[in-house]
Amino acid sequence: MRLSRDLGGIDGINEAALMMASPSNKQVLKDAGLLSNQSATAESGDLILAINARDAITAQDAADTIGPQITTQTRATVKNTVWQPKTIHTAAKRVPEANLALISVPGSFAAAEARKALNNGLHVMMFSDNVSIEDEINLKTQAYEHGLLMMGPDCGTAILNGVPLAFANKVSRGGVGIIGASGTGIQEVTTLISNNGSGISHAIGVGGRDLRDEVGGISTLMAIDQLDNDVETQQIVLISKPPGAKVLPKVMERVGQSPKPFTICFIGASNLDLPANVTAARTLKDAAQATLGKTEIIQFTYKHTKIPEGRTKIRGLYSGGTLAAETQLILLDAGLNVASNAAIPGAKKLSNEINTHKIIDLGDDQYTQGRPHPMIDPEIRREPLEAAIADTDVGLILIDVVIGYGAHPNPAGQLADMLSSMRGKNNPTIIASVTGTEEDPQVLSNQIQTLRSAGIDVAASNADAAVAGLKLLELNN
Repeated sequence: MRLSRDLGGIDGINEAALMMASPSNKQVLKDAGLLSNQSATAESGDLILAINARDAITAQDAADTIGPQITTQTRATVKNTVWQPKTIHTAAKRVPEANLALISVPGSFAAAEARKALNNGLHVMMFSDNVSIEDEINLKTQAYEHGLLMMGPDCGTAILNGVPLAFANKVSRGGVGIIGASGTGIQEVTTLISNNGSGISHAIGVGGRDLRDEVGGISTLMAIDQLDNDVETQQIVLISKPPGAKVLPKVMERVGQSPKPFTICFIGASNLDLPANVTAARTLKDAAQATLGKTEIIQFTYKHTKIPEGRTKIRGLYSGGTLAAETQLILLDAGLNVASNAAIPGAKKLSNEINTHKIIDLGDDQYTQGRPHPMIDPEIRREPLEAAIADTDVGLILIDVVIGYGAHPNPAGQLADMLSSMRGKNNPTIIASVTGTEEDPQVLSNQIQTLRSAGIDVAASNADAAVAGLKLLELNN
């Protein structure tokens, strides 16, 4: 991914990718217009270097520049590599005390590897996406029958016994257990809890489809059992989009049987019939606040910069899908006309209509085909950011910055560099939030300071950023 990013930064290169030639990766390259006739014949063990440039000479020069780096990294890897098991079965025999397998391979291979892990008595966290729902159901059914937890597919975040897995943050230990069908939702809630004096026992991701009627909430129900039986967990938070109509009563019945208090945040849901031990949370911030009790979440002071005259619309550019959903919800609750490529109930599908506030999830497949996720490479935000600044209707831009393990080493710095070449006169106001902690590799306070130095106002949470944006609109109307 770093080499792909380096290629993209070379003058004259329009698009570039460096990928293994798996069937799913070749489809990604094809969809991105980067699959040539020659690379289409590559086999799964081959490495594809795909470059779209202004001319053939520029493309060849870029390939010649990057080629030695690929060779150097490959030789260094081979030189420094000790023997590693090549199968899950061999790994399980080599490390018999291990009880979990983290699977991150192309989706076409992921189900088979997960099945091997389950057959070896391992819990599974499946980071891989593009796994069929039929495979998901079969795997989760198998896991349930063996008393094993199947997290995913498309499970981006978990924290187990204090260990962050995949996209996760270094948070304090404590008595709050999290179950989430959303990676960035888990990250936002866990970091808000940790940054405000409490801590996390475990955060269990279940995958974005677990609460669909077809899947039946198998992993969610098992996660509730796990946290119910965990003596360290004193209260439980459940985060998801609204569950399917059939699975919702099943989950609520199980929640109601728990001796522990629950906070439930189903983004965009309304009129829920909740058990007596449940506190409903409208937003992710509300969910974190409910666990903290009387301890108020830290607030930041806003500059309340005046929005440029005539620019009255909000543009949200998000790397976190659930953070984009939370912002949509807050704007809808304020009576605004909202559109999104990942619309929640009440919002419109994204279109060219000018009379809407547009919230864009840049982690959606349409933006990441042939490219890393924006949490890994914030460069995806460049073109939408340029478009928002150039749009004379846009007066306010809302941005999330998500740090932690697996994320870009300095997303705030990358964003500041982008903006330095874009700004002119009459610019939109920009408000950002940073999801993370001081213990994360990127360091929360460093990221905040970098953003503020670049003229970006920073809110203490994603919800606060949206609310601050609403206040600015009120002040300027």
